[in-house]
Amino acid sequence: MEHHVYFWLKEEHQNPADRAVFEQGLASLFAIDLVAGGRWAVPAKVMERPVIDQSWDYALSMQFATIEEHDAYQVDPDHNVFIGSFKEWWGKVLVMDLD
Repeated sequence: MEHHVYFWLKEEHQNPADRAVFEQGLASLFAIDLVAGGRWAVPAKVMERPVIDQSWDYALSMQFATIEEHDAYQVDPDHNVFIGSFKEWWGKVLVMDLD
């Protein structure tokens, strides 16, 4: 299954230093053994079209072998450290999971 998360950072964290720290936090999530693969990214510079939403700052795309591993990831201590460290940094988060 795939786990997709979109983050909109608050204005006060829209600076190079904070973005670098946030990127390190995103990268750290891939060290969790339950994660089978994936990556984080920023919006691609594609041509503008009415169906494209590029308002987000970062996206996280993760693969898990099973839904059970995804569910275990959700309560993993390292995942909770990431949330605790950055939840005040984002103005919005949107999650979309694919089976």
